[in-house]
Amino acid sequence: MRVIDEEGNQIGVLSKSEALQMAYDQDLDLVEISPDANPPVAKIVDWGKFNYQRTKQLQKNKKSAKTLEMKQMRFGLKISDHDLGVKLNKITDFLENGHKVKLVVFYRGRELAHKDIGFQLANRVIEMLGEKIVVDQDPQLSGKQLTFVVRSNPSAKTKNP
Repeated sequence: MRVIDEEGNQIGVLSKSEALQMAYDQDLDLVEISPDANPPVAKIVDWGKFNYQRTKQLQKNKKSAKTLEMKQMRFGLKISDHDLGVKLNKITDFLENGHKVKLVVFYRGRELAHKDIGFQLANRVIEMLGEKIVVDQDPQLSGKQLTFVVRSNPSAKTKNP
């Protein structure tokens, strides 16, 4: 196995018993870093310190990883222009943060008889958001809700610096 010392210097290719004896002489541990390599790579380190640093690095990576959520915005059929504008601004914020947005147009009572008005509202929202978005899921009616999913358009970001 290829052996690396505590400072990261390569010692060379040694047998397992030689590497274990060298680690024992230094009062350290022999840790297999890359078992799939040819020859396998092992490092002479203090296991407690090595494990602590590895755990801290994993926590740091987990913290910096961005979790993308599916945000949801609901509209009624009788939404006013101003309320629609406010909701569109919020949708734009979600899209700029990299989230997908599920838009729901809900029908109440007899409004279900006018399904076309919901589709018109959905198309109006898509038009108002313009080239900033890509429609992942086209508007479809399920029960008393008309749903569709949008996400930000990556090519639109590069065009507008």
